[in-house]
Amino acid sequence: TRSTAQQSSRSPAAPAGRVTAERVSSSDRRASALAVVAEVYGAEKGWISDTEAEIPESALTSDGSSWFLARVDGETAGVVRLAYDPALELPAELGLELEGSVDLARLQASGRFVEIGRLMIAPRFRSRTAVVLALMRAALAEVVERGYTHLLTVVFEDDPHSPYHFHTRVLGFERIGTHRRGELASASRRIILTLDIARAYLRMRPARAKLLRHLTSGFEDRILQLSESGVL
Repeated sequence: TRSTAQQSSRSPAAPAGRVTAERVSSSDRRASALAVVAEVYGAEKGWISDTEAEIPESALTSDGSSWFLARVDGETAGVVRLAYDPALELPAELGLELEGSVDLARLQASGRFVEIGRLMIAPRFRSRTAVVLALMRAALAEVVERGYTHLLTVVFEDDPHSPYHFHTRVLGFERIGTHRRGELASASRRIILTLDIARAYLRMRPARAKLLRHLTSGFEDRILQLSESGVL
């Protein structure tokens, strides 16, 4: 199950500074990323009991997943995970309920999916929108470079830090269903969202040009090429 921690009105003011994002590709970066996981998913939310298992050593060189780490002036601020080619079908015991018009087989055949999740921001940086944007930009760049066409994510219905409204109202994610149980220790219902990257890009281009530049500057042509070729 995938969820996020974004913003909290009770978080202290975030430090100013330069925001960067990089792939977790070394033991040092893994240790920094695990510190965020321990703070947010472990101590704050209580969703996991084994922090180390979240980012195994094998993840540093895996073709099946990628982790990205954001820093503010070198200080660890947040992480996000990509998992490639996820199965959209879920085991019955997870309590999957689809929206009425959703056909998972047809959806799976409509493009190449990447699950984007484990998006978590350290509490003191939650007011820094630039941290989330840096992680999303890094993730999108890799997704598009690999030729993937759709994003899949899951957010917790009762999570106070859920990005549900940002994802749906701003980015254009579509709700396709829910499920009741998953790998994280939360009783909250999970909401499943998908995004057609090219369609979202074209929709956002006139109205949210500034945000789009933050998220896609440098690889806009690749998105358009995929769209025009019919891959998206």
